[in-house]
Amino acid sequence: MADGGRVPGPKCVALIGPFASGKTTLLEAILARTGAITRQGTIAEKNTVGDASPEARAHQMSIEVNIAETEFMGDRVTFLDCPGSVEFAFETEAILPVVDLAVVVAEADEKKIPALQVILKTLEEKKIPRILFLNKMDKADGSVRSTLEMLQPASGVPLVLRHIPIWQSNVVTGFIDLALERAFVYREHTASETIDMGDEDRARESEARFTMLETLADYDDGLMEQLLEDIQPDRESVFKDLVKEMRAGSICPVLIGSADKAYGVGRLLKAIRHESPGIEGTRARLGLVEGDEATAQVMKTLHTTHGGKMSVARVMARSLAEGAELMGPEGEVGRVSGIFRLMGHTPQKRDAAQAGETVGLGKLDGARTGMTLATGKAAPRQLVALPPADPVLGLAVASAERKDDVKLSSALQKAIEEDPSLRVTHVQDTGETVLEGQGEMHLRVAMERLTGKYGVAVRTHEPHVPYKETIRGTVTVRGRHKKQSGGHGQFGDVVLDIKPLPRGSGFQFDETVTGGAVPRNYFSSIEEGVEEYLRKGPLGFPVVDVSVTLTDGSYHAVDSSDMAFRTAAQIGMREGMPQCRPVLLEPVLKVEIAVPSEATPRVNAIVSQRRGQLLGFDARPGWQGWDVVEAMIPQAEIRDLIVELRSATAGVGTFKATFDHLAELTGKLADQAIERATGAKAA
Repeated sequence: MADGGRVPGPKCVALIGPFASGKTTLLEAILARTGAITRQGTIAEKNTVGDASPEARAHQMSIEVNIAETEFMGDRVTFLDCPGSVEFAFETEAILPVVDLAVVVAEADEKKIPALQVILKTLEEKKIPRILFLNKMDKADGSVRSTLEMLQPASGVPLVLRHIPIWQSNVVTGFIDLALERAFVYREHTASETIDMGDEDRARESEARFTMLETLADYDDGLMEQLLEDIQPDRESVFKDLVKEMRAGSICPVLIGSADKAYGVGRLLKAIRHESPGIEGTRARLGLVEGDEATAQVMKTLHTTHGGKMSVARVMARSLAEGAELMGPEGEVGRVSGIFRLMGHTPQKRDAAQAGETVGLGKLDGARTGMTLATGKAAPRQLVALPPADPVLGLAVASAERKDDVKLSSALQKAIEEDPSLRVTHVQDTGETVLEGQGEMHLRVAMERLTGKYGVAVRTHEPHVPYKETIRGTVTVRGRHKKQSGGHGQFGDVVLDIKPLPRGSGFQFDETVTGGAVPRNYFSSIEEGVEEYLRKGPLGFPVVDVSVTLTDGSYHAVDSSDMAFRTAAQIGMREGMPQCRPVLLEPVLKVEIAVPSEATPRVNAIVSQRRGQLLGFDARPGWQGWDVVEAMIPQAEIRDLIVELRSATAGVGTFKATFDHLAELTGKLADQAIERATGAKAA
């Protein structure tokens, strides 16, 4: 193979693609082919290098990035096998910006096209060079050209076929490399062998190669002239064009194979070796100018059982040695305590890391996923902006035993460090700690880790809806507290006007007392008493949008006190509020739902079934064939929205929700909400 401007390693390559497309199996095939492991494992046998955690083994799916380093033809390459499930997709946010190349693993499955589009869109936005590996060719039953036509709408740039299959008795037995103009026959779990092309295959090759060259000619005027003049370009210039346009992100070359049988793995490795950019190209893409300081980008955080905290990082410039002091965006993050080679969940101690290498850095307590770290005295410029994840599902969590409260808090903090797409919220109105994440499986895995990895027994339940209440009517009420019990007694007497306020006004307290009926120094205690009552109104919820005015009262020169007037105010509120026609208020959220356009009618129906108010929908900016549906939906109806939404959109639908307003809830739904709240508090 011509080198096309080969950049030597070390390199960093992401394996990314829709769920169950074969990424972990491909990693296993790569490691076996390069001699990093002696035998290719399988997910079914639970003996792969990746997916080695108990949770991944149990669910037989990737739940985090799998990391493995190997060597091919003298070049060191670190492969990052990314989860395919949308629930764990945030893992890639800190990883993709600093890889040299992405290998997108896909298959001829129309149902997975929306997921493929999401992945390719992400790579396009981040300007990551990419190759598509069309997997499972040993099970193919249709033409590759028709498969590419099916997949093309998922890509914003042309998918350029580099290989075409050789068929024998309706089974793919090999392939023709259109750039090399050579034919190969597959050999299971070993290198393919070169064979002579028959007349029929040569004709197919000539046609497919011309199609490839036509696409390349769109970016090369010289090549266009050659094609117009029926001049065959030389192989070297074709390779240079392929490499140049792929690195620029103008095209996405397509290779074929089967990860399960290791078909096409050698060709893929050679493409990575000869065509992938290296650390210099990645630095240029991120705008990093190499100076005198060693620079590293944290891609992932791990909390290991025996070794403590480990920061998985790529050395972006210079070299990094054990003992180096590193600065982060807010100051020093610590001294490197050990540098490790990574192979799945098995770290191996090693020497200093050079630019381009991906390693584990031990015990950098102040480091976080997404941080740029550097030696030197000044805080380094941050190369990657890690966006906050928008949670779509929550679970209220508490330790099974009160003595484990601190242990649970520590475990949650570590879980969030390892997975920034988790979020812990302490809800004041309900008194709950809510763990929020990206879906059912995401939260299930988080719970399994809290129990299995961190040893905390956890109780969970659906988060309570933070209902409020208000009033519709007005009342004037007297609150009187009088108690005599030897020595000084207690006396407080207030007259309160209780009135509703417009929605969103909150609580207002005023006084119109005349003639010193209640001394001014007791006003603040009366207001405190009112506020204490409003924390739980007649329906059992915090009261909002209420005005209370102190209009009159009386006092005793000896027995009156702050406590007595606070108690009198509470008595007045307790007697008056039920007369004001209290009504329940439920929080309503503004929701933006992003879905493929063909699913929009179904999503509109889902919104309506959840008491939602449709505000309209429009094309999703920059996303061909996608819509954004806007709606108002009560928070009580949001709980499992993501489950139904993903069912309706082949797993890719998502939403953002923000609080918008409180709305009155009456009738049976209000009764049920009050009953649930009463039952929960009793329990």
